Amino acid sequence: MKYYSLKKESPIVSFESATIFGQAPDKGLYFPETIPIFPKEMMDNIESWDDAEIAFQVMKPYVGDEIDEASLRMIVQETIDFPIPLVKVTEEISTLELFHGPTLAFKDVGARFMSRCLSYFVKNGKLISGVLPEKNKKITVLVATSGDTGGAVAGGFHQVEGVDVVILFPSGKVSKVQEKQLTTFGDNIHALEVNGSFDDCQRLVKQAFTDDELKKECFLTSANSINVARWLPQQLYYVLAYKQWKKQREGVPVISVPSGNFGNICAGILAHISGMPAAHFIAACNANDVVPNFMETEHYLPKKAIPTISNAMDVGDPSNFVRILELFHQDFPSLKEKFSSVSISDDDTRAAMIELYSQYHYLADPHGAVGYLALKDYLATHEGETGIFLETAHPVKFYDVIEQVLHIQVPVPESVKGIMNKEEDAHKMEADYGALRKFLINK
Repeated sequence: MKYYSLKKESPIVSFESATIFGQAPDKGLYFPETIPIFPKEMMDNIESWDDAEIAFQVMKPYVGDEIDEASLRMIVQETIDFPIPLVKVTEEISTLELFHGPTLAFKDVGARFMSRCLSYFVKNGKLISGVLPEKNKKITVLVATSGDTGGAVAGGFHQVEGVDVVILFPSGKVSKVQEKQLTTFGDNIHALEVNGSFDDCQRLVKQAFTDDELKKECFLTSANSINVARWLPQQLYYVLAYKQWKKQREGVPVISVPSGNFGNICAGILAHISGMPAAHFIAACNANDVVPNFMETEHYLPKKAIPTISNAMDVGDPSNFVRILELFHQDFPSLKEKFSSVSISDDDTRAAMIELYSQYHYLADPHGAVGYLALKDYLATHEGETGIFLETAHPVKFYDVIEQVLHIQVPVPESVKGIMNKEEDAHKMEADYGALRKFLINK
């Protein structure tokens, strides 16, 4: 499989190159040249197929022969080595729980797949000739986080040979659980606690990626959902959900996805085009309504992000939406037939959390509650249809919001209990690019 830039001003590249460089030289996102079709025998009999074999069949066309079969099978096995259960909530609605991975967030799958692919390229000597500076034969994964991305990247890349990870997070602006997940790994994971906002962290990271002199000292790559190795494996959620759906329900599901940067739902639509049945996709947004507005007007107008209680979706210019447009060949009527998007207020999100807990005994985090309400409202006007909403993070990650809304104490998983008493190791710095640059060169 080859990949092209959506800006069409950069050379076509391999999966390895797209993974290592993250973004094309013209600043466009990489996109596969062709959309593979899942094996018919797999989709017709998916209930009897092993999860790891399904994952291998989904990912193999995107990787091609750049990773040998035995290694790719091991990579996908480790990528999904935790439960991804489909749980019945009401007679019409189920939820796909994506928080059973090591850092309790949906980003674990993508981070684990990407980390193992990079490790393979480094250890097997397949790394593109001349990519790494002579002074430092390592890849540095540089990422800014408001919480979950950093934890998933840290967990996915911990002790991966040939890769250093540098995570910038805003001091005092992530939850205690998230901070522990960022700062207690050690080894090749470096946490930088920035005296500033998430926007400051993001600004510093972007500046580093445009610093040509820095590139002579260390090789940087991204680990957010613009990277194909982070984005593409998210298809596995949907295919594995369909396997469980076939065992539990009749018909074809409507799928509602809490959406911020739109990488997750884009992967779901990609899986659908490849052969996974779905009746409709709903991008469930919070007050950040750029895409809902686009679906009403056909005009895309980015905005400054608005803070909400579902803060992982506080994005005013979602990077991956251009990939969704590409999947539909920029044809708005085709997009509108299969895809819709709604904006849910914080007050309605709280009400949905209360409804789920009091009526159905289901404890949802704010992002899952947005997905639930968007699906419930859609089904109310589409009689006879049923669906799935994605629950993207464990409630303990947002215990402050949940405990305030529901007046309960959120159960703490054993994996979180194990890190809460660990000593934190973070390098404190001002929101100053010179300080970041010095750290990257001297780490």
